Amino acid sequence: MTVSLRGGFEQRDGCLVFHFTGQLDAYSEKQFTAYVADVLQASSLPAVIDLSKIDFLDSSGLGALVQLAKQCTDSKRSFQLVGNTRVTQTVKLVRLEGFLHLVDDLPTALSQLAA
Repeated sequence: MTVSLRGGFEQRDGCLVFHFTGQLDAYSEKQFTAYVADVLQASSLPAVIDLSKIDFLDSSGLGALVQLAKQCTDSKRSFQLVGNTRVTQTVKLVRLEGFLHLVDDLPTALSQLAA
């Protein structure tokens, strides 16, 4: 990860839950994409991308999320994206909330994937 983005993942309730803090932008999107892709490649579990602690999301970050969503869809992997107010506003501005499976919080994401 970069100085502007920190993250990790855990296995929880039969899902891979990724947690990130900082900024998902042009400076961090390549590392974000590579990190998530590497972890997903080693597992077939559903994924939750928790961006509830992200301070800033720009068009490069959105592009990385779209790329991730396409990879999950192509591999028939279920996924959810958790956003905070700032992330949700940015995603809704470009009308990607349905495509990115955006939800308000982690418990909602986990319950939807378990259903």
